[in-house]
Amino acid sequence: MIQSMTGFGKAVVEVVNKKVSIELKSLNSKQLDLNVRMPSIYREKELEIRTLLSQVIERGKVECLVSVEHIDPAASSKISESAIRSYYGQIKEVAHNLGVDIPNDWFSIIFRLPDVVKTEVGEFDESEWETVYDAFEKALKALMKFRTQEGTALEEVFRNKIGAITELLQEIDKYDSDRIEKIKMRLIDASKKLDVSYDENRFEQEMIYYIERLDVNEEKVRLGNHLKYFMETMESEKKQGRKLGFIAQEIGREINTLGSKSNDAEMQKIVVRMKDELEQMKEQILNVL
Repeated sequence: MIQSMTGFGKAVVEVVNKKVSIELKSLNSKQLDLNVRMPSIYREKELEIRTLLSQVIERGKVECLVSVEHIDPAASSKISESAIRSYYGQIKEVAHNLGVDIPNDWFSIIFRLPDVVKTEVGEFDESEWETVYDAFEKALKALMKFRTQEGTALEEVFRNKIGAITELLQEIDKYDSDRIEKIKMRLIDASKKLDVSYDENRFEQEMIYYIERLDVNEEKVRLGNHLKYFMETMESEKKQGRKLGFIAQEIGREINTLGSKSNDAEMQKIVVRMKDELEQMKEQILNVL
């Protein structure tokens, strides 16, 4: 079963007058690109969290956001009298220098300035961290569950696309059976219209050589094998995103060769439809772990 790199997980826990929220978001990426944003109180544990996430997630662009909301803001907030005195002194000085009166609402203005009201962060508590760490594990578990669900949806998409290409490959047989004969007759008719003499034996040899180059049986066999290999890889292996991408490239090469060698309008239409199905697959393969 395949797994997507797209996912989301969240966990919320309450510890000592605080509500800690942990959100994990992941998107596709060639490598593990991990961005962790944590409050300063938990900063010393960032490496521990990075290790946990990297061991499980392995690949993808991951955003980890940890936010802390104080349940009783009044208990954790403190007005800085020294900051108010400093701001008021500066306001008086500026007003005097400019020859203007101090605004009546100066007090409310000061309260909107930085560092006037501070939130007490508190000290790090190891027992509190155990609860927060458990929340990280829950958020990570939710993220991986989301990725598995997305992987199941991707698997269904791939089955449909591979099935569609397989049906189109079988449809080519209807036009390939008499295609060579038609090409041969066109060449013979064209040669008869030429008002020149030529060596019929040499002409026959050149025509056989040309027609052999238009044979697509090998391409059809290889394309069929690649389609089967794609399905086998998807069903039997884990972390196969890169491998599925390589197989899709080989499928594309065989489809392109079929188009270039077909020399038939109906077959080329089928090849265009194959390419369309394959391009839709390639877009989704980028999301596979």
